[in-house]
Amino acid sequence: MALSDFIIISKEATIGLDEIHLSEANKNGLNQLLKEFKHFEILNHYKLPVANKIFLFGHTGCGKTTTAKAIAQALDKKIIILNLGNIVSSRLGETAKNITEVFKKAARENAVLLLDEFDSIGKLRDHDDKDSSEMKRLVNTVIQLIDELPSNVLLIAATNHPSVIDTALLRRFQLKLKFELPNRNQLDVYYDSLLEKFPEEFSTVMRVYNISYAEAKDITFSAVKNAIIANEEAKAQLQLHQKAVL
Repeated sequence: MALSDFIIISKEATIGLDEIHLSEANKNGLNQLLKEFKHFEILNHYKLPVANKIFLFGHTGCGKTTTAKAIAQALDKKIIILNLGNIVSSRLGETAKNITEVFKKAARENAVLLLDEFDSIGKLRDHDDKDSSEMKRLVNTVIQLIDELPSNVLLIAATNHPSVIDTALLRRFQLKLKFELPNRNQLDVYYDSLLEKFPEEFSTVMRVYNISYAEAKDITFSAVKNAIIANEEAKAQLQLHQKAVL
């Protein structure tokens, strides 16, 4: 497979950062980052480093990828998404070269680079000697690429498993944002926001808690679709009955 098969390049419209359910700490961190990029030129003039490396970690389905896309939209930048899990597992020996090419592409295009499943770099260190040496070379390459990243390029790494990642890699990220499962009240607000666009007769949903926003959305839309379909089928049955009576 070609390298292009492993990357997604997008500038599609997505929801704004203000529409994402972020903790106050995460909101504050991201607002600071956006301000630094907004005033990039004056900060660069005074040789002050802009925080351009973000580490997103936490429970799956809590908005890490959506947040990365929203950041790119807020900065009016293209986002290049590379799933490290796919590229590492399929072609470990070529991974360093391919990741280097992706970093170069992001630099040329002044883009946001999202490295998804960032833990893939750490997980494979426990394999046999050959894989372990390959992984060490890969980690060293990525560290070098991060250190040499132009300050106008934003790097975002995302993972559900931060504990397996090399600490030398983690130290490179100035901003670390944790994504946690929403509490009951937060989920109720989210359920309400999803259901407000539908007629009341389709808005009865058995609410589930201790799950992610993504899971809550799937549950809600599934219930609403089932209610709509059941209503349509009932109307169709009624029409057939009325025709039969006539």
